[in-house]
Amino acid sequence: MTQIDFYTHVQSKLHTTCQLCAKAASQGSRLFVYTPDAETTRELDRLLWTTPATGFVPHCRPGDPLAGVTPVLVSEHPDPLPHVDVLLNLHPDVPTFFSRFPRVIEIVTTDEADRHQGRTRYRFYRDRGYEMRNHNLGKARRAAV
Repeated sequence: MTQIDFYTHVQSKLHTTCQLCAKAASQGSRLFVYTPDAETTRELDRLLWTTPATGFVPHCRPGDPLAGVTPVLVSEHPDPLPHVDVLLNLHPDVPTFFSRFPRVIEIVTTDEADRHQGRTRYRFYRDRGYEMRNHNLGKARRAAV
């Protein structure tokens, strides 16, 4: 059954996405970032070319000839997808195709509208019995100060 990880209390959804993509790539995971629109896909593409500050996260679109060997795929369209391990959802709703992935990552910012959408997604997964893990990034940030 799909495992769901919620990363909450984040300041920037896209910067947190870049950090999680870099971590997944360094661990050998294959990740698909499902963006809500073409503009978000372009912005994330730009950020991934500069993350970390001294490098970049290898990524491309699912239809690219290198998609089969690239650790991070980014698109607002879920098909076609080569095999990937993790879905990172940036959509406000639960993707209809999420259960084909062993793991799903959801990111929730401190913005009230985003928190409301995140709670709705959380209830959806919880009410269907999915394994849930929570990562409060606000606590980690406060502890570092």
